[in-house]
Amino acid sequence: MHGLINRSLQCFLRDTYSHDTWSRIADTAQLGFDGFEAMLTYEDALTFAVLDAATARLARSRESILEDLGTYLVSHPNVEPLRRLLRFGGVTFVEFLHSLDDLQGRGRLAVPDLDLPALELLEHTPDRFTLHCRSPHPGLGFVAVGILRAMADDYGALAMLEHQGSRDGTELIAIDLLDQSHAEGRRFELALGSTQ
Repeated sequence: MHGLINRSLQCFLRDTYSHDTWSRIADTAQLGFDGFEAMLTYEDALTFAVLDAATARLARSRESILEDLGTYLVSHPNVEPLRRLLRFGGVTFVEFLHSLDDLQGRGRLAVPDLDLPALELLEHTPDRFTLHCRSPHPGLGFVAVGILRAMADDYGALAMLEHQGSRDGTELIAIDLLDQSHAEGRRFELALGSTQ
């Protein structure tokens, strides 16, 4: 697993629960080091050991931890650059959804050896979608649910999201857009430091 993914998991656990909690999880997972380096690659078993240790320590399901990780990746101030990258996907939440098909390729432009899931959006009606999430690492669909939930809030949209399980290695996420302009979205400027 790419170190960037592992480092994101580490930062989520540390920033959300505490540095001490992260240290205890790392000890339980028997990492043998204090933290992940973002540009290295690690055995998948280490990532799953951290997730198993986190589920035991926090008394939460792996799925809920992964979904909260996705929310963290968009909403926490420490990872604002990822939010900015995702917001370039469109002016509205629907435009953002349609940009997800290209996310894997855009991710590889930034970090060539980063293996993001392949995403495919199917539009059933203008307000109902299914996102197909293909990855060799099961559970990343739950991270996608967290990201989508946070991005809907970011755009001010009201959406219902449901992870519908996995079929032939593809995780399915149902997206029902109830109101595209439900609330005022978070401020977003194309240029950093722009004032208006």
